[in-house]
Amino acid sequence: MSDASSDAPTAEHRFPCNQCGADYRFDPAQGLLVCDHCGDRCEIAPPNPWKSSLAELDFQMALSHRLPDQESEETRVVQCPNCAAQFEFDANTHAAECPFCATPVVTDTSAHHHIKPRGLLPFSFDESAARASMTHWLGSLWFAPGGLREFARRGRKMQGIYVPYWTFDADTKSAYSGERGTVYYETRTVTRNGKSQQMRVARVRWRSVSGRVARFFDDVLVLASRSLPKRFTDALEPWDLAALEPYRPEYLAGFRAEAYSVELPDGFTEARAHMDRLIARDVKFDIGGDRQRIHDIRTEVSRVTFKHILLPVWLAAYKYRGETYRFVVNGRTGRVQGERPYSRIKIAIAIITGALIAGAIGYFIAVNQGAL
Repeated sequence: MSDASSDAPTAEHRFPCNQCGADYRFDPAQGLLVCDHCGDRCEIAPPNPWKSSLAELDFQMALSHRLPDQESEETRVVQCPNCAAQFEFDANTHAAECPFCATPVVTDTSAHHHIKPRGLLPFSFDESAARASMTHWLGSLWFAPGGLREFARRGRKMQGIYVPYWTFDADTKSAYSGERGTVYYETRTVTRNGKSQQMRVARVRWRSVSGRVARFFDDVLVLASRSLPKRFTDALEPWDLAALEPYRPEYLAGFRAEAYSVELPDGFTEARAHMDRLIARDVKFDIGGDRQRIHDIRTEVSRVTFKHILLPVWLAAYKYRGETYRFVVNGRTGRVQGERPYSRIKIAIAIITGALIAGAIGYFIAVNQGAL
């Protein structure tokens, strides 16, 4: 690839065409940089094989601000006044809409100093395919307003956004105390309606236990954004993290990248909650028996490492009849999640129809019983 790609400013992710000087964009279908002005195409240079771009970073060094300088960068970002999303913006654009909530934004960019991304998953399909997935999903919803689907189909283009995530690795060793329950049955005599009956009653015999479990956690994924409801982004999983590419700004050409708003310590707090849930499951399995009670778990966490990564999401935010609807599409699998719109007219028709059907059924039942 030409030197143009390496000389382009990372913050703006703009790469001049080798032929005409217009901007390249990354084409997910071809996996190349493409110039829409003259049609020139350019391959993305592979990463340096001698550098492990996806190597983990030491968590404690990051907390004490001792990461090497090359692991941080400064970009120009704009913050939405409505949803507080922070995303990188073309310096030549002065007004636009927030891609997360469709709020008009006047760009007053500020510097954002942050840890560089280590890796990303490139988009695997283009905007037209993402729109097709979204409109199909809208069409499959019960009681969705039909006008919204048509509005979305012919609306403005969807935004390709790289959403920030943290991944964490950690070794854990846990000591626990609890009780193992063994179910047994007793036969009891009870009186019902003046008659004696025998019945089996389940009882549990508890025994104190203690032990240790260990687990290595690899790539615990934590959303580093507050711009989208977590229930949406969680539902986009799973992500094929095994296919992560070393971070190259060329993959961001023509797309936007959101700056992380969940700081590293807060991200690890969420990761620990996930780890603790799995450790508790391991403890219950280790206790065995028919029932388990956990009294205490003491976990030692060591060798904590992390990565900042970017995952691809196609995003649509529409204002329709005074309401804002947001839809997200996994940029790798096409899985769709979003605000659940309802049509009051369709719901009313369904209720009236259901009432009429129930009335008709009741009428025929009454007539048949009268005839008997």
